[in-house]
Parts: sequence; structure tokens; C-alpha cells
Amino acid sequence: MTRQYRAYSDFLLEKLRDPQRALAYLNEAFNDEDQRVFLLALKNVLEAQGGDITSVAQAANLSRQNLYKVLSPKGNPKLTSLRSVLHALGFELAIQPFEHK
Repeated sequence: MTRQYRAYSDFLLEKLRDPQRALAYLNEAFNDEDQRVFLLALKNVLEAQGGDITSVAQAANLSRQNLYKVLSPKGNPKLTSLRSVLHALGFELAIQPFEHK
């Protein structure tokens, strides 16, 4: 019996179609010290949720070029841009108390 494999990216995008999983994924990535991790996660969620850069850019009131810059590994987006993109994807940022462990 041969085992069938598929690309991890296909598996990830399939899982991120579920809004609750996408939310958990984004929150976990947001906690990483390297902001590139969050930007990559946001890009993955965008792709999984439909992948239409043009419509997300329009909904976020950004140009396509600006959205590509926001999501690039060298991106340094403004908070307003991040909030707009997250809102276009059906999410929002929230501030909550830090839990000391």
C-alpha cells in the first residue's frame, strides 16, 4: 500500500479556511517576537479565505501594491493598515490583560 502525500501548504490553507482555526493561528503568530511571522500568517489566512488580493485591498482601502508591501517579509505596516486588512478578513485586534504565569 502506497501512502499519498500532499504539500504542507495545501494542508495549512485547507485548515485555515475555518475561521476559528484562522483566529487561533493569527493569535499565535502575533505572539511571536518576529513580526514577519505574523505577516506571513496574515498572508496565509488571506490566501485560505479566498486569496483575492484585489478585493481584500479594496475592502481595506489599500492599493494592491500597498497590501503586497504590508504582507511582505520586509513589510513594516502601520497599525491602521493591519486593522484594515484584519477587518477585511473578518477579524479585529483586541487588547487584553497579560496573564502572568
